Amino acid sequence: MTISVPAPPVEVRRPEAGRGARRGDGRAALGFLAPSTTGFLLFTLIPLVGSLVISFFAWPVLGRKRFIGLDNFVQLIGDPIFRQIMLNTLVFVVVYVPLNIIVSLGLALWISPRIRGRGLYRLLFFIPTVTPMIANALVWRLLYQPGGVIDQTVQTVFGVPAPNFLGDTNWAMAAVILMSVWQGFGYNMLVFSAGLDAIPQSIQEAAAIDGAGPLRRFWSITLPMLSPSMFFAMIMTLITSFQVFVQPYVLTRGGPGVTTETMVLNLYRQGFEQFDLGTASTIGWFLFMIIMLVTALQFLGQKRWVHYDG
Repeated sequence: MTISVPAPPVEVRRPEAGRGARRGDGRAALGFLAPSTTGFLLFTLIPLVGSLVISFFAWPVLGRKRFIGLDNFVQLIGDPIFRQIMLNTLVFVVVYVPLNIIVSLGLALWISPRIRGRGLYRLLFFIPTVTPMIANALVWRLLYQPGGVIDQTVQTVFGVPAPNFLGDTNWAMAAVILMSVWQGFGYNMLVFSAGLDAIPQSIQEAAAIDGAGPLRRFWSITLPMLSPSMFFAMIMTLITSFQVFVQPYVLTRGGPGVTTETMVLNLYRQGFEQFDLGTASTIGWFLFMIIMLVTALQFLGQKRWVHYDG
């Protein structure tokens, strides 16, 4: 005799309910995203597009605006003063970025073996980074000026006055770079310190047992395993160094002459002193293109030296 067993009931879900739930989730997501999206549109995307449009115009704050196409770009490229300003910015970046990385990495290596007072050293090294840059620059201006602490110290030790750091064309950029390194090394120091803490100590110990000395372990183990942290630090430091403004503005006002004038400082002068918004917007887009190009080259080259596999 055959006994038929009834099949278990199959729950049928109505597609309308699923679509309704998805619509509800979408509305909730839009609600959460609305504040940040609105801020991005109002304060980033719309001003960005607006500055691009303005760069194609002769746009005085007061007066008639007229379309001039690429004339702003052509005039800037042909201006020897602006080329000198671009060179100043490049010199700052080329000198500042390696110095920042070397000082940050050196201090991170120094405190990495969990020396006594390690947390206090981290705090002390990081304080300049979170201190207002204008306040730091004003203090350094007092240190640099003739008759200041540096000048008096040099006269006491060597018997001769110190150079006029902020008024001498041979010293002004170096003074700006030195102050900038002191201001900014603390952030990268923390990045490198965290990266060093993530390196397994067992690898270092195994290499030491195999006979590798400190330098060999540094070049063959520490640097390759720290390369992701170094790549991040280099990208962020490059971007911020191209945008340097406060240090030359407070210390030297871009002088003597235009020796320390940078692209962002020149942008400020064109927009807020000369009230030429067209030229200021053009400088901003020049800077944007340079930063994008350098960043893209960094990302293209990272495969040769950055190791993510640990």
